[in-house]
Amino acid sequence: MIQKTDNQYPHLLTRELASKYLGIDPKSFDKYIRSNSDFKRFMIGNQERYTLEEINHFIKNHLVG
Repeated sequence: MIQKTDNQYPHLLTRELASKYLGIDPKSFDKYIRSNSDFKRFMIGNQERYTLEEINHFIKNHLVG
């Protein structure tokens, strides 16, 4: 498994970069993460951006089991 470090990504991620960081398809990101009202986003005009901190926080808080 390739270890990804936070400094490989910009502070604000697009949907595509967030999906790449998580190792999932952008459509899966939309369906399982982005559509959840608990997932916080940063808006630049009408474009959504996501922070690594929020992505990691969301994943930790939505673990199953």
